[in-house]
Amino acid sequence: MKDYIRKCWGLVAALTLASAPLSAQSIDGTSYMLPKNGMRFTVKVEKTQYRPGEFAQYAERFMREKVSQQPTTVYRIIGIEMDETAVPDTSKQFKLSVDKKYSIDKVSLTHDGQLLAINTEGTQPTLPVRVFKPAPKPAPLDPSAFMTEDILSAGSTAKQAELTAKEIYDIRDSRNALSRGDADNLPKDGAQLKLMYENMNRQETALTQLFEGVTVKDTTWTQLSFIPAKEGRTVLFRFSKYYGLVSSDDLSGEPYFITITDEHTAKDPMADAVEKKKEDKNDIGLRSALPSKIKAVLTTGGRTVATYEMNAAQFGFVQSLSGDLFGKKQSAQIIFDPLTGSVRSIKNIDMK
Repeated sequence: MKDYIRKCWGLVAALTLASAPLSAQSIDGTSYMLPKNGMRFTVKVEKTQYRPGEFAQYAERFMREKVSQQPTTVYRIIGIEMDETAVPDTSKQFKLSVDKKYSIDKVSLTHDGQLLAINTEGTQPTLPVRVFKPAPKPAPLDPSAFMTEDILSAGSTAKQAELTAKEIYDIRDSRNALSRGDADNLPKDGAQLKLMYENMNRQETALTQLFEGVTVKDTTWTQLSFIPAKEGRTVLFRFSKYYGLVSSDDLSGEPYFITITDEHTAKDPMADAVEKKKEDKNDIGLRSALPSKIKAVLTTGGRTVATYEMNAAQFGFVQSLSGDLFGKKQSAQIIFDPLTGSVRSIKNIDMK
């Protein structure tokens, strides 16, 4: 950072630890916080409900099919998406204090108090909007609307099932005859042919449901927030085939673990012994983050579901930016990364 500033306008930013005394601050000033970074997971779950048909017990006898006679509800995860988030880190709260010798006329903050920019307007951070929009479902078919008079007037359920199976086979035979051109009343054109096929398919589907039952699928999106605090593995959530997404302490579900590894990409600004001895007489309480890259691995049942990499301020360091940046003849505009709190850009301002 110092090399960049020296190249731009010859000013030196003194780098100190965040825990350095803020003796240069005055009573009045702008309080702000640096962020800590998190992860928002959008878990997409498909729910499948099966309801047996009225004639399910006769399916093998009349339709040569084995079907379940018990209603079931099962869940499965069909997708997981991750978005990076930032929240104020209350352990890294500072006050920007200036007097007339510093050219600072604007401090831009996020709505929750994170530092965005100095001497310019910052852009409020936004998260991607992930809202599930279900596709329109066709109206359910009413099998009774396609039953013949003989089926409806049959004296027993077994007889109704037998007559319904016969009607299904008749529909299939008629459709096959139509496709071969052997039907007694052939359609005049393609549009009529398509309409006849659609009607036959609808009739067969409605009556077949009486044996095979009805399966309905729905999709739900659930969002989970996670803010890593240290390296290691933790349970993010649990998932059950029969109950869906459950809490991390509900043992009815299989655990989904998230393992955090710090890749130590940030350099401690006070690692140099020379830097430790420096004291910035123009410390105005201006701090920025030096985030470290972390890797997050989501696993379940011994398999890897997804791997993510991101910068996290809480795994890095904090640096101090000197008030020398904001002189009367030459000042600066600084824009900070709204997610990590690091310096995104510095622009020279000629005050002459």
